[in-house]
Amino acid sequence: MKLKITISAVLLVLLFAPCAFSQLKMRPVMELKADTSGWVLLKELFKTAKNKIDVLPATNSERAAEALYQTQVTTHSYMGAIIYFTGGLLIDNGWIRLLGSGSDRLTRTLPAWNKGKTFKEFGERPGYILIGDDAVGGFFALNGGALGPETGKVYYLAPETLRWESLQQSYSDFLGFCINGNLNNFYEAYHWKGWQNDVKKLHGDSVYNFYPTLWSEEGRVIQRDTRKIVPVQEQYDFNMDSIRQLNIK
Repeated sequence: MKLKITISAVLLVLLFAPCAFSQLKMRPVMELKADTSGWVLLKELFKTAKNKIDVLPATNSERAAEALYQTQVTTHSYMGAIIYFTGGLLIDNGWIRLLGSGSDRLTRTLPAWNKGKTFKEFGERPGYILIGDDAVGGFFALNGGALGPETGKVYYLAPETLRWESLQQSYSDFLGFCINGNLNNFYEAYHWKGWQNDVKKLHGDSVYNFYPTLWSEEGRVIQRDTRKIVPVQEQYDFNMDSIRQLNIK
């Protein structure tokens, strides 16, 4: 419990706290990685995980350090530990992808993926920060106030509504759900026959796009929809454009 409180405090203070200036005071990497207790605890959680977790290696130490610096979270937190010590996590054979510092199977780093989407320049305080996504084009974000009233909680951009919905979980709680939670129950409406084998072949930078769209009346039954693989950037842009055109609040 003490760790969760500390993690929430770190994320809220460093990323989202009100300030007279729009920029964070950027702390050096050596300070951010001084306490690695988040990674020590994560490794223990991975050993007893109920769900399949692929911990991707942080293959480039300089990129990992740069990603940590750009995000400005510490390795005392779960988020900082994942960014610095891993290339990201693939959960349930890659159905959920949590961003780290990039790897062959998931090349996006957390800060680079957010740049141009949730902030313009590194060091800005974002209204939210994208932390991961899933195989059906849903996106997970940590709310800084722009997505709803529950600041510091993870929100999900649901593909069947195109609305950000609070999961009422902190980053550490959400990570715990990914590791040990009932993912089948959460994604029951999105699973099609043979999805397990299909997702195993899906790269972490790609998602399934559906026609008719999942938010349309015609596309609600996923078994009947046509699906194709598209870059995750293309799906994100399509979702954002659709939200604007449909004036979804």
